[in-house]
Amino acid sequence: MSYHLQVALGSLGRLLHNPWATGMTVAVIAIAIALPASLYALTRNLNLLSESWGQTTAISLFLTPDTDIEQARALAVELRAHRNLDQVTLISPDQALSELGGYDGFSEAITQLEENPLPVVLALQPTPEVRIPEALERLAKEVEALPQADFARLDTRWVRRFQAILNVTQRGVVLLGGALALAVLLVVGNTIRLEIENRRNEIEIMELVGATPAFIRRPFLYTGGWYGLFGGIGAWLLVTLALALIQGPVSRLAALYHTQFPLAGLEATASLTILGGSLGLGLLGSWVSVGRHLSAAQPH
Repeated sequence: MSYHLQVALGSLGRLLHNPWATGMTVAVIAIAIALPASLYALTRNLNLLSESWGQTTAISLFLTPDTDIEQARALAVELRAHRNLDQVTLISPDQALSELGGYDGFSEAITQLEENPLPVVLALQPTPEVRIPEALERLAKEVEALPQADFARLDTRWVRRFQAILNVTQRGVVLLGGALALAVLLVVGNTIRLEIENRRNEIEIMELVGATPAFIRRPFLYTGGWYGLFGGIGAWLLVTLALALIQGPVSRLAALYHTQFPLAGLEATASLTILGGSLGLGLLGSWVSVGRHLSAAQPH
């Protein structure tokens, strides 16, 4: 165990002895890993955003003009007992008109109205089990068939489009991650190959004194592991910094819609995956490179 620690620290010392070259290699690995990690963080935040949209009113039930406020309240009480509805909110014509007047361009037009033309509206919040588009459409048709209902407004087309975009993005994360993982393997492998060439004389001497292939391979594996670990840490820092930099613009954009949306960073599982995956790529790239080039470094 002490020998492994000695070799690991020795490999780290060699890397720190050439900070410029080490930094360049680590930066390339960090950027390669940060790209799919950033896309993953983007899709995660988009998923969270879609969930927050799902918590808003999913169905707006417009009642007939001859339905007064008391009848609307009775209907709301009846619908609150529905198994597929979490919440039913009654919006009176006066409330709707007041809310409409808060939007730019409508306040002056509203002042010209002689009477309130808006009907009573019931804002229906479905349970989580029926928030998929197909179930929402069935629920909308059910409540629209009520005698007091004029029509129900439900727009699921944007939900389908948004989910399709998320699916494409998630598939892109997988494809890009695979391509850049291969790039990391090539970077580490080429770096270790150059290290083997630089230490050819040292390897030949170790072979002459009877060193085993595992003994010769070990310091190069630790070197690849250090590259991978530092690259993973760098990627995590890049993604975290990017999220922090765009949080301000996102907050200002959300404020325009009278809401808040704090960006979610990389959770513990994703962070460990980045670090572990990067470390594994460094070790694998080193192993492949040593296995391929070590025979060329042996004395003839």
